[in-house]
Amino acid sequence: MIMILMPGGWVEIREGMCGIVILWGTIVNAAAIIAGSLIGLLIGRISESMKQTLMHGIGLALIVLGISMALKSEQFLLLVLSLAIGGLIGEAVRLERRLEQLGQGLERLVYAAVSRFTVRVKSSGGEGPGPVQGRLAAGFVNATLVYCIGAMAILGSLDSGLRGDHVILYTKGLMDGLLSVVFASTMGVRVLFSSLPILLYQGGIALGASWIASAMDQTLLDAMIVQLTAVGGILIIGVGINLLELRRLQVANLLPSLAVAAGLTVLWTEFGGLLP
Repeated sequence: MIMILMPGGWVEIREGMCGIVILWGTIVNAAAIIAGSLIGLLIGRISESMKQTLMHGIGLALIVLGISMALKSEQFLLLVLSLAIGGLIGEAVRLERRLEQLGQGLERLVYAAVSRFTVRVKSSGGEGPGPVQGRLAAGFVNATLVYCIGAMAILGSLDSGLRGDHVILYTKGLMDGLLSVVFASTMGVRVLFSSLPILLYQGGIALGASWIASAMDQTLLDAMIVQLTAVGGILIIGVGINLLELRRLQVANLLPSLAVAAGLTVLWTEFGGLLP
């Protein structure tokens, strides 16, 4: 018997349904992007104050969600060690900055590709896409980067794969859907197609996490899930603080804390015997 958290509560599923249910949070996230994009195309631009109010509301909800997740663990020492060591690793490799550079590099590639296409069409006698079309072509990549590069995409996918809990991806889907309204109203219909990379990226993480979990000892897996949930909760609080614009936290630099938490849990369980 397999129990999975769905919108109506915990339900029993058959083995054959596992893949679909594991991907349910990602599917909802992608559907929210599509719905938000369609709404954005219909209503046009929305005010900055409305966007800010929506983001602040989601930020408050994320902080509450993060606190509830962080309180799952009773091993405070492991929590602190995971964040400290993971933060040092993230700072050493400048993870957040590298993710930003990745996004900027992909954006430049899109603009360069559009420019080359324009020159090629004009040289063959056509008019080629104008500045507006160039911006629309970049809209797909820009939106995809916003949706994919971030702590919640990784945390939510891991949660879906490891314990069938889609709450983080539901919340992320709400955020992405609201952002899609804004993006589609300014960058056009190509924002809608950014739902495809979301399915591939988050779905791949969720399925990979589920496969790894199926090969692990159940006692160790339970202990690891508790610690990953707690560390992930701290990172979710950081995302909420960023959305509230209280202070700019480099949450991505703390992402290695998840890997550290998993490693420390194995060591603690095998040699310390202190975790349930």
